[in-house]
Amino acid sequence: MHTGRGYPRPVIEDIQKRALHRTKILEGQLRGLGRMIENEDYCMDIITQSRAIQRSLESLNRLLLENHLRTHVTHMFESGGDDREQAVTELLKAFDFDGR
Repeated sequence: MHTGRGYPRPVIEDIQKRALHRTKILEGQLRGLGRMIENEDYCMDIITQSRAIQRSLESLNRLLLENHLRTHVTHMFESGGDDREQAVTELLKAFDFDGR
């Protein structure tokens, strides 16, 4: 299993299972959205489906962020120094607070 950037903390098994399940749901939602567009369904129905996909992505992102906090960020803070600063930078970027 890839641990990312040399840190020894893998993906938490339960979070990985839940994240993979959500990606399968997202795949189905995206296929459905494509069919709706091809079929020229009512615009508001398409928008409703698109918003549901956005909420699903947000849910997936929360899971991935939880894993990152519980594994890599914890390790990086424990290491201190540049690793700690890297963790802060990554978290700011994850929340679009990185000033870009």
